[in-house]
Amino acid sequence: MLTGFYGAFSPACLALLGLWLVVVQVRLREWQDSTVHRRRSYGVALIFALPGVMSLFALIDPQDPDYWRVSFAIIALGGAVALAAVRGFPVRRERAAAGTARFPVPDQLSLAAYIAGIALFALIGALAFAGGPAILRIEAVLLTVVVFLGFNVAWLLLFDDTGQSRGRSPATSTERAAS
Repeated sequence: MLTGFYGAFSPACLALLGLWLVVVQVRLREWQDSTVHRRRSYGVALIFALPGVMSLFALIDPQDPDYWRVSFAIIALGGAVALAAVRGFPVRRERAAAGTARFPVPDQLSLAAYIAGIALFALIGALAFAGGPAILRIEAVLLTVVVFLGFNVAWLLLFDDTGQSRGRSPATSTERAAS
């Protein structure tokens, strides 16, 4: 039914995954010692990979609704569990004046996208049990929303200041930019 959509959506998701792997490689030195960054980068990879795999399964036998329903349910519910298990809830350190403690505060936009990703995968998995052409369209829209959220989390993570960038502290980077 949505063969054209899934035929285009799957390569798009897998291309985004490939681009994300390049970003991870570029930022590897900064992120490899950070558990939070490793978890978050894996979560972004899941958000791109799972919809791509689901789309591939939708193309294998588009005429068999049981096939795509079961594959969507397994992949989507597995994705929700995997994202929750990664525990990549984004936390950013609050910048404090010199000599004062720095407390972690949630990065609210990334946190909302992370929770929405888990909820959307769970919803897609649950809807797969209902089946039907209308549900398949809804799932296509939800998968598009998941990838959009993933792109935004990837963008925020790409520009996340780990404080280790090129061996300079964030204050040094800010001072040079002001000069």
